[in-house]
This record gives sequence, C-alpha cells and structure tokens, in this order.
Amino acid sequence: MRKRDQEKFKKILEEQRDQLLGNVEKALSGDVHLDPDDFPDEVDAASAEVGLAFIGRLRERERGLLNKITKALDKLGEGIYGECETCGEPISIKRLEARPVAQLCIDCKGEQERMERQNR
Repeated sequence: MRKRDQEKFKKILEEQRDQLLGNVEKALSGDVHLDPDDFPDEVDAASAEVGLAFIGRLRERERGLLNKITKALDKLGEGIYGECETCGEPISIKRLEARPVAQLCIDCKGEQERMERQNR
C-alpha cells in the first residue's frame, strides 16, 4: 500500500475513533440509571428498561468497533494494514474505503459468510 493511502486511512480511522470516544464521553456524562420511584406504573418502568437495554447494545457495538479501529491503527504502525488475515493478499482500496476496519479481502469475507450460513 502506498504511503499516501496509509496516511489517508490513518486519518479516517483516527477520526472514527475520536468520534466514538466522544460519543462514549457524552453517554457517560449523562445520568443513565433507573430509580423505581421515578415511574408511577409498571409500563413506564418497562419502557425505560427497554430503552436502557437498547443503549447498552449500542455501547457494546461501539466498543467492538473501537477495538477494530485500534487493531487497524496498530496494523498501520506495523506496516501490515490492508493485508487479508486469512490469505495474506492485499485488501482492495475500494473495500478499505467502504470499511476501513476490514480484516479480510472480499473473497475470504464471502467464504466466511457462506460458512456461517451453512452452520446455522
């Protein structure tokens, strides 16, 4: 991968990381808790619990993406960013532009998805 492309992806990944970390700070600064005295009936309490569960799932997804971004930035530092973890071939620039944290080339990702469908 050319140096210019490496710098471009480094910038993209750092921006994504900073945005996610900003979202985490906003979420943590908010007072997210359930006090049973705040809800006059069970329906209100259940609705609030569903909302908190949804927020929890979003945070878990953000944590996973943040780990992938960190891994991609580490690979950039090691000079192996953009190499497929399965076959070792270069991941296309178009694929990396669409998904900068991609770990597999399009052929290996397709094969992985086929295997997952068969195992269901």
